[in-house]
Amino acid sequence: MLVVCVLVVSPVRAVEQGKPNADVRIGSLQEYFETGLKFHGHKCPAMPLGIRAGMAAMRTLGVERSKDKELFVISETGKGHAAGCFLDGIMTATGCTYGKSNIDKRHWSKMAFTLVDQQTGKAVRVALKSDFFENALKSPFVQERKAGVPPQDIKPEITDPMVNRILSLDESAFLEIGDVHSVPVEKGKSVFTAKRCERCGELTFANKLRVADDGAVVCIPCSGYKE
Repeated sequence: MLVVCVLVVSPVRAVEQGKPNADVRIGSLQEYFETGLKFHGHKCPAMPLGIRAGMAAMRTLGVERSKDKELFVISETGKGHAAGCFLDGIMTATGCTYGKSNIDKRHWSKMAFTLVDQQTGKAVRVALKSDFFENALKSPFVQERKAGVPPQDIKPEITDPMVNRILSLDESAFLEIGDVHSVPVEKGKSVFTAKRCERCGELTFANKLRVADDGAVVCIPCSGYKE
């Protein structure tokens, strides 16, 4: 069954560094949470933490959810560590996705990210407070995960109170929001030209075609190149 997630947005007053900035359209926390559950696949604390962090970053910059490439996320999360679900929450809130190529991952294994407004070059870094996250790693939910219990199989009486607290907690209790700063923005153009690889025959966009030693125009796998 195909599930279509529709995100309804409502006007709110944006704030930059604590001062009114502009009227932008940001979805409500409940709307993002419901969309995030469908997208993410299970209920856990880290995903809504990412939603709240993403919403805080958008509010600070005075921007709305990215429809195309208006925003860019630089995530500092890694691979294979606890709470990686944080990034799915950030993606849900900001609209920055791998499909739109407006997200990059540093693999630093830190619960932080920078949101960039690609229209203005303004950016803000948001991180979970270390004291808050240290306590979260001691929670019954994380102990269940350490014991090998899949997140979707953890009892609601363990998961729900933690998630509900995250949804209602004042963001100053768990977020470090940095100063708005400027960053260089490279506005690359999308590639629309594609050609069949002369070895495997699969259509490949021109930016990833290579010329082999024998002069054949080939895709990366057929070129033998190892990243």
